[in-house]
Parts: sequence; C-alpha cells; structure tokens
Amino acid sequence: MKLRTLAAALREMAQMPPDNHLSFEEKIGMLVEREWTERDNRKLAQRVKQARLSLRASPEQIICDPARGLDKPVLRELSSCHWVRAHHNVIAVGATGIGKSFLANALAQAACHQGFRALFTRMPRLLEELAMARASATYAATLAKLAKIDVLVLDDFLLAPTTDTERRDLLEILEDRYDRSSTIITTQMPTKS
Repeated sequence: MKLRTLAAALREMAQMPPDNHLSFEEKIGMLVEREWTERDNRKLAQRVKQARLSLRASPEQIICDPARGLDKPVLRELSSCHWVRAHHNVIAVGATGIGKSFLANALAQAACHQGFRALFTRMPRLLEELAMARASATYAATLAKLAKIDVLVLDDFLLAPTTDTERRDLLEILEDRYDRSSTIITTQMPTKS
C-alpha cells in the first residue's frame, strides 16, 4: 500500500511514553495526516523538479519597487495564481539584470505550490529542441506535451532573430496554449506603444 510514512509514524508513536493522553481516533488522525502531508510534499517536489526552474525563487523574495514597474498588490495577485486558473499570460519586459527571470521562476514556483504543472525554458533551447523533434519525427508529440503544461515560461523571448520555421513553431505553441493554459514571457524587447 506504500504507507511508509504512516508506518514510520506508527513506530514513533509506539515508542512514546504511555502517559500520552491521545484517543485512538486522534492517533489514527495523526498517522493519516502525516502520510497525507508527506505525499503532498513528494508531489510538490516532483512538480518543482519537472518544472526545471533555473533559480530557487519565491514571490516572498521579490523586492517590489515602483521604479522596476512592480508593486506589492500586483505581485500579491500574481502569486495567488488566479491568472493561471483564468488561463491568462504574464509578460515581463525590461533590461538585463532587472529580475525578469527571477520573477518568472518565482511565479512558476508559486504555481507548483498550488498544484499546477510548470516548465521553465529559455527560448534558444526550446527552439533547438523543436528543431530536433522535427528531425526525429516527434514534433507533434513535443507540441502536445507543451500544450498540456499549466504554466510555460519562455525566458529570453526574441533575444536573437528567428527564422520563418522558428516563428511558425512559436505560433503553434502559443496557438495550442491560447485560452487553455498560461504562459510567462520574459523579454528585453520593448513592446510598441
């Protein structure tokens, strides 16, 4: 039944002094709670590992500064992951070193903590993976896998010029994800006003 944590907790409980005044129901409740918590922690660790985050970041570590274009109410709203549930996207634009990747990692981490699957990837690496998938006839499967991720982080978006094929690949990814999942894009390229 794979109740290792419950079994370990039972052994610990058996070694407790008999003056412990817990009822049988309370003891069973404690055992089940420990097993449940451990399973949740393992699932979270698995989601974080699969997300391939480049940094260990959390929203609590982000310094909100209006000069950086990020204030506490916005960060609090993003950290709640309502935008993920609504299938909205986040675009972080700014100069090198301002903390776009850190923010993206923190938001993906928050999403993992709330039960969502995330994936962090740098655009050059993603485009290389798609080219290899096309060559090995796994292109459709790769696109399907990317479409199923709840939060896809595309770091360093358009850092280098893209080819027609790469632009089509990006269009396919974004089209598959439109109104079904969320994407975080970090870029140094300013948007047109």
